[in-house]
Amino acid sequence: MQGVNKTRNQDYCEAVGLGTDEEPLILAVADGHGSAVHARSHLGSRFAVDLFVEEARQFAALARPRGDERPPSLAWLMHYAEHTFPRQLVSAWRERVLGNWARTSSHEEPGMTDEDKLLLYGSTLVGAVLTPRVFAAWQLGDGELTVVGDDGRVSMPLAPAEADLGDETESLCTPEAWLRVRTHWAPVTAPSRTPRLVSVSTDGLSKSFASDRGFLQFMAGLDDRLSAEGAATVRAVLPGWLGKASQHSGDDTTLVAAWNTAASASAGAPEPVPPALGPAAGASEGAAGGVADAGTADAGPPDAGTDTTTEDPHRSGS
Repeated sequence: MQGVNKTRNQDYCEAVGLGTDEEPLILAVADGHGSAVHARSHLGSRFAVDLFVEEARQFAALARPRGDERPPSLAWLMHYAEHTFPRQLVSAWRERVLGNWARTSSHEEPGMTDEDKLLLYGSTLVGAVLTPRVFAAWQLGDGELTVVGDDGRVSMPLAPAEADLGDETESLCTPEAWLRVRTHWAPVTAPSRTPRLVSVSTDGLSKSFASDRGFLQFMAGLDDRLSAEGAATVRAVLPGWLGKASQHSGDDTTLVAAWNTAASASAGAPEPVPPALGPAAGASEGAAGGVADAGTADAGPPDAGTDTTTEDPHRSGS
């Protein structure tokens, strides 16, 4: 959803797959930086998500068993996820951006370096891939990966040790950006240990809350509502929730989430209504028979996610 203070929505997202070997679950969001300095960042965010999906499919294929042939070891896959994947992704993004510039620019500006061109397309990226064997995620810049574990615990495994100052953030346009990518690595030791909910979101959502506590309560409430009412109901009200968040943060707000109905059913929750829309409209089939819900609209928190303290969990609008 476009932020109230923005002239163009710079966010882009994708949600595909089932979390199986044949159809790995892939979630991704990217947030173009905007402003004149990053005049083409709406393209940079799209390129980032499209290329992440390509790289994630390749990674999932490496983890998939092939008949009698043994797949790579978990140690090898972890090294690939932490080192090879970020370098390949950033390299592909730079190549796509420079190719777009060469095709669409009417003239070459004297003294403009490749780094100057990349700056125009600057974007963050948060993405995750889930297969029956591994759950891995990557982040460059702001935004959130949120995971509700099989035990119901809500965490943000890629949260930085120190928050960025103001609007400063790491970016795909940063020199040697692959060195700044944060990686989450979590082998799936048993089907019952598959995360119950996985979400990636741009910082327009988290910034709408006064504290991390309010954001985490929102995500816990989202999980509760999915368990109690099913994905179809949540999908219908998700745009409204995100719209309210956008009003508070003033920023573009995007959330992509996958709900594991198998885990929820084992806890006694009802099965959700099958999705009726495609990813671009806000839904696709999700992990382990669940539903992936993607929203890029305005929104506010589910009731169960409201901060229980006396202060408003959202920042006051400005």
